[in-house]
Amino acid sequence: MRFSLIVATKGRTTELGAFLDSLKRQNMTDFEVIIVDQNEDDRLQPVISSYTKDFSIHWLRSSIANSSHARNLGIAEAQGEILAFPDDDCLYPDALLPRVDQHFIAAPALGLLTGPARAPGGALGSGRWATHSGVPDYRNIWTSIIEFNMFFHRATLPPVLRFDEELGVGARFGSAEGVDLAIRLKRAGALLFYDFDLYVIHPDKALTPLAVQRAHIYGTGFGRVLRKHMEVIPKITILRYLVRPLGGMLLAIFQARWLAAHYYLKTLHGRLHGLLANPHTPPASLAAGGTPTLEHS
Repeated sequence: MRFSLIVATKGRTTELGAFLDSLKRQNMTDFEVIIVDQNEDDRLQPVISSYTKDFSIHWLRSSIANSSHARNLGIAEAQGEILAFPDDDCLYPDALLPRVDQHFIAAPALGLLTGPARAPGGALGSGRWATHSGVPDYRNIWTSIIEFNMFFHRATLPPVLRFDEELGVGARFGSAEGVDLAIRLKRAGALLFYDFDLYVIHPDKALTPLAVQRAHIYGTGFGRVLRKHMEVIPKITILRYLVRPLGGMLLAIFQARWLAAHYYLKTLHGRLHGLLANPHTPPASLAAGGTPTLEHS
């Protein structure tokens, strides 16, 4: 099996079906889909049954609503040489998987391949992005990583490949689990590459009251990862990611954009909270807490 696509999902059905549709346009079938279902009901039954004739699907059930925990469950079950973690509301462009495959064939030592996100309209989305392809360093890795566009080649990586379950949706620190894993792999000697043209389509989040509510918890994850890896991250990079939301807040106040000002304030507060939190695990460790808990369907 060449690819294992591990999808942590909760609360979405139509979007998951759209993602599975995009897999039918990949010009290859050497992959399995592992759906880690965190719903308390069987809403995914009709969605999954609609695609079992098209490709291999494994349906796992988890009682723990934590995206990193769900991905770790999928890793434990995966049979593929290359692991990926698409979101349940993203879309793979046509022939994305063959392009990824060619990257790993051309560079056998490559451990992690990444790329940016694009909104459905075609513009870059889901944050800031490095604009040139290359090997990420500790300054620009923050603009080179997003969880749903990460492809891991098992043969070239350390044997323990897990997400930190303190990071991500449903965890104490609500984001940055992907960049944390990328930094840990880089610190362990893995080769990373960012391809600016290798994009995944994902809805861009609008500035809404709900986005403001989430800004703090997302900020905590970012700050937590800055703290975990302070030994290798340039101090100017840490300072920049604290100054940026402060500057955004002040500009928004000057322009009377109160919702934006509140968003930047929440982001800054979250990053400071995560930065000041006491790390519980060695920064360079590839292990992550949490005991796998799953049911097969």
